[in-house]
Amino acid sequence: MPDNSQFHAASALVQDAQAISVVGHLRPDADAIGSVTATVAALQQLGKDVVGVIGQTDPMPENLLTIPGSSSVIFGHTLPESDLVIVVDCGSIERTGAFEHFIVNNRDKVLVVDHHATNPGFGTVNLIDVEAESTTTILYDWFDALSIQITPDIAHGLYAGLLTDTGCFRWGRPVMHDMAKELMEFGLDIRSISAALLDQTSVDDLRLVGQIISRIELREAGPYTLAVLVADFETIDGRSRAVVEGLIEMVRAVEGADFGAVFKEYEPGVYTVSLRSSNLSVASLAVHLGGGGHIPAAGYTARGTEMEALDTLIEATVTLGESLRSSVGVDA
Repeated sequence: MPDNSQFHAASALVQDAQAISVVGHLRPDADAIGSVTATVAALQQLGKDVVGVIGQTDPMPENLLTIPGSSSVIFGHTLPESDLVIVVDCGSIERTGAFEHFIVNNRDKVLVVDHHATNPGFGTVNLIDVEAESTTTILYDWFDALSIQITPDIAHGLYAGLLTDTGCFRWGRPVMHDMAKELMEFGLDIRSISAALLDQTSVDDLRLVGQIISRIELREAGPYTLAVLVADFETIDGRSRAVVEGLIEMVRAVEGADFGAVFKEYEPGVYTVSLRSSNLSVASLAVHLGGGGHIPAAGYTARGTEMEALDTLIEATVTLGESLRSSVGVDA
């Protein structure tokens, strides 16, 4: 957990800045958008000129528009002129998308807040806690150090990240329940929040899920068995990204599989690969393949044909072998 000196250093950066951009990761989830919107609202209390941005042109997933302030988050390739850039929930600098070049060349203006185990710390100040259940968990502590008044809208954003990144509180430390309780005291309708972020679907969405799930395969990868889903470009082009991104939770714990992988071909020949496991360090796999993430949940980008992308993952799994299992005991 970041200590008081790190929180003080982060607060000093904010104090010295007026124009601030808050950057979330590509293909944002609820922790990314909840972190962006909560930070924007919190720093506006301090009289700062703050804007939330995502470095892609693809629009916001519809289910995330229920998070207060999300409709004001800008999606695009232009970073507003800023005295300070706060990067939230980005496990690597590549996850900032179109803003990567600016961040690389202006590290002295960058504050990183994140909980991914593979984050190297690419800011001048880094509030990184790999034990935190969500990035919003770290923000909650930092806001307390900043003397921010938590409002229902800020609480909603913080709760959204905590809810989704713990799989509805299925994993995490006991403190996550304390945080949820405190946030609920701001009058949150947790039933509607959960429904909007996790439950709402349509007949077309269910048909899409069924079409992709019907192709599930079990593949051998050295000492492990891999459950694989492939969402090819022809199938998912123009369809709900929120639905496609949710597929990974369906293969996390397939009977007989050591880990699950979903290959999502959002553009021809380019696969966004999500990995999940309950007993292996898929973060090690992701890093080996140029990505990153948490020990049980990680991802990377693959290029080529469907077969080439899958073969690359299998080869990497064979190469890393038993270290994937031992890494869990060391780092978890």
